[in-house]
Amino acid sequence: MDTIILIAFCFGYALIALENKVKINKAAIALLTGGFIWTAYILFNSNSESIVQQLVEHIGNISQIIFYLIGAMTIVELIDSYNGFDVITKQIKTSNERQLLLTLSVLTFFLSSVLDNLTTTIVMVTLIRRLLSDQKDRLLFVVMIIVAANSGGAWTPIGDVTTTMLWIGGQITTVNIMRELFVPSLVSMLVPLLLISLMVKGQFKRMDNTNQQSSILNFEKRIVFFTGIAALIFVPVFKFITNLPPFMGMLTGLSVLWIVTELLNKDRSYEHKITVTNALRKIDIPSVLFFLGILLAVAALESTGLLSNLAAALSKSIGNLKTIAISIGMLSSLIDNVPLVAASMGMYDLHSFPTDHYFWKLIAYCAGTGGSILVIGSAAGVAAMGIEKIDFFWYLKKISWIALIGYLSGAFLYIFML
Repeated sequence: MDTIILIAFCFGYALIALENKVKINKAAIALLTGGFIWTAYILFNSNSESIVQQLVEHIGNISQIIFYLIGAMTIVELIDSYNGFDVITKQIKTSNERQLLLTLSVLTFFLSSVLDNLTTTIVMVTLIRRLLSDQKDRLLFVVMIIVAANSGGAWTPIGDVTTTMLWIGGQITTVNIMRELFVPSLVSMLVPLLLISLMVKGQFKRMDNTNQQSSILNFEKRIVFFTGIAALIFVPVFKFITNLPPFMGMLTGLSVLWIVTELLNKDRSYEHKITVTNALRKIDIPSVLFFLGILLAVAALESTGLLSNLAAALSKSIGNLKTIAISIGMLSSLIDNVPLVAASMGMYDLHSFPTDHYFWKLIAYCAGTGGSILVIGSAAGVAAMGIEKIDFFWYLKKISWIALIGYLSGAFLYIFML
């Protein structure tokens, strides 16, 4: 059974990577892979009730991510529909590509430490689409956004889901993780920024958005923009206060923005209304389904015990804690970092490795930033891949080695600082 599941996962992964060659949408492949693996898992086991229960539990966790993603995409789409990002783009005066790359990277890095890296990526990719019309010109900017979002999410308890897991589990504390991981995380962003900035040069022509949605007043743009951003920032605050899952905060923020836009549109004719209903029609549902398929497939690997076996094999064969953490980070570019970190938390208890032990902080850094090595290795990468149709092999050839250098630079710096 394990062999069949592994072959199916690898075959599905290969087809996703070869999307441009096979001409089949990666969302369809991801859904088929997830469905096939769970089907094989239940057919080769006699205790079907237990497997169904496992699936139901995973669906509960996965649905939280899906609802969160739909809420975030809807808020960002609504801001964009109101040309709300003009509030930021008008402040960006430069027409130099390197200066723009630096500005967006730094902004992404710090924004993702407050928001999560997934939401930050959606916001920043939408922003760059408002500045650059040509998709080829945007690619290097988008991949740098992926790297910066993952790096920025690693040094705060609320910036990345794996860091949040370690924080809630008692493995790390807020002040220590921020103090000790800020510099390594910054280096993991700055090194790729330096290398990618060498690939861009010259000036860019800004998109002319002056004729779009001319019926929208400036005060409406500002209201929707600031309400939308406040709704996104409200999510981690909501979670901290209530301890409810983040998707509840996201949907609550969306509902507030929904009410605001309904009030703004009350005097408009039907054909000129810009509401959440319009935004929901525009969000990229195939990307959402791609997420669903990938998460279902990885959940099956977790339920079968394959991921925990992998973590145990790493521990047994490698032994060295620093090497194990770095290996987990590199594996997170292939496999979702959440089950990998969960397996690590189960294998290494707090008695042997107490709160704020360097191993937990290194795990937080590696799991958070290692996903940048492959475009499919992080939620930020998957979201950007869906929005911008990034080719897997283009990323592998042009960007992976750069992200790997940045990842290792930050990891070795942290080890050196111990």
